[in-house]
Amino acid sequence: MGIPDEQIFPHATGAAEKTVADHQEPQELVFYSGWRAWIALEEKGIPYQYKEVNPYKKEAHFLGKAFSELSGGICSNSLAAINPKGLVPAIEYKGKALYESLIICEFFEDAYPSYKPNLLPLDPFDRAIARIWLDHISKAVVPSFHRILQAQDVEKQAVAREELNEAFRKVAKEVKGPYFFGLEFSLVDVAIAPWITRDYIIEENRGYKRSDVSDVWVAYTEEVLKRDSVIKTISLKEHYAEIYGRYLRDEAQSEAAKAIRAGRVIP
Repeated sequence: MGIPDEQIFPHATGAAEKTVADHQEPQELVFYSGWRAWIALEEKGIPYQYKEVNPYKKEAHFLGKAFSELSGGICSNSLAAINPKGLVPAIEYKGKALYESLIICEFFEDAYPSYKPNLLPLDPFDRAIARIWLDHISKAVVPSFHRILQAQDVEKQAVAREELNEAFRKVAKEVKGPYFFGLEFSLVDVAIAPWITRDYIIEENRGYKRSDVSDVWVAYTEEVLKRDSVIKTISLKEHYAEIYGRYLRDEAQSEAAKAIRAGRVIP
């Protein structure tokens, strides 16, 4: 019996496919697909080799059979598993494997200090503020987005929609413009970009409107969507339709979908 969802379109298309094609040469850094970390790589211009991973049918090399040491998102034996959780994004760097999207993004800041722009502010206080809002995106925006996608009852959809509006509204209140911290595109913008790019799905199917969040939010989302690093990592909409159709019918078998269905934290 096949793995649920494994037939979903397995690789990047459109602008994203061209970006993949531009990053096939072997590099010190090997990147296994995942949107936020990909935006960060393109933003900073770090050399990398892109390897496609079908999120619903991972290869044995990616999953591994065992691993010798696991701590804080680091697998010390990359030959055993790129990510024993089976999730993307992940990277291989100098023979070691690392995963979790925001951890990877911060790693890029530390491992490639000469590559600009800095996605985390240099000021320690602002850097701490960035991490507060990254936490908000992970704990409020992402689960709310998934809840509204998967909710089948109209009343539950309305509750989830307002939760998401409020999660976005809190971000909008802190936006300096045009980006979160002002003129400089930051990791906060990177972290929320995929949920802005995909919001047409809940607009078309769940009654969401950016204008219901705030005028500031509308202006901010327009700026994020114009960012070159975001544009270059977007696939064609028609290939998202099947993926998100399964979420909209609450049939998806991803770890995120199963967590929302069970009322658990998204892994």
